[in-house]
Amino acid sequence: MGLGPGLRALSTAALLAVGTISVVSSANAEPGITVQMNEAKIVKLARAADTVVIGNPAIADASVQDASTIVLTAKGFGVTNLVVLDKQGNPIVDELVTVTRQTSSSVRVYRRAEMQTLSCTPYCESSYKSAAERTSEREMNANQ
Repeated sequence: MGLGPGLRALSTAALLAVGTISVVSSANAEPGITVQMNEAKIVKLARAADTVVIGNPAIADASVQDASTIVLTAKGFGVTNLVVLDKQGNPIVDELVTVTRQTSSSVRVYRRAEMQTLSCTPYCESSYKSAAERTSEREMNANQ
């Protein structure tokens, strides 16, 4: 017993819509490890590490505290990866590392081409800016 042309088109549209929703929801999920600029994140390992590699050290830095603890420090905005291998060369961790700007307690003030970021915890004051943040703000201003 086959489907009529109208029902077949409706079924195909429903399948495409479900496929689109799953693609959109997976694209919005933040994969891997997220570190905010000017912060560090501790990564605990399941077993002892022998080799630690950061894809782009201008984005994040990894320092080894002990055989099973790594500290990731955000250095610049963007996405890189962290690979940790054991003594046999087997992967323990192979994750994306995303460095983002803190937005929950900060405010940006725009005055023509100038932008100032304020840290509001609890009073709004000029926030510290790393070289990566200054570069990012210059590029944002240039694109306006």
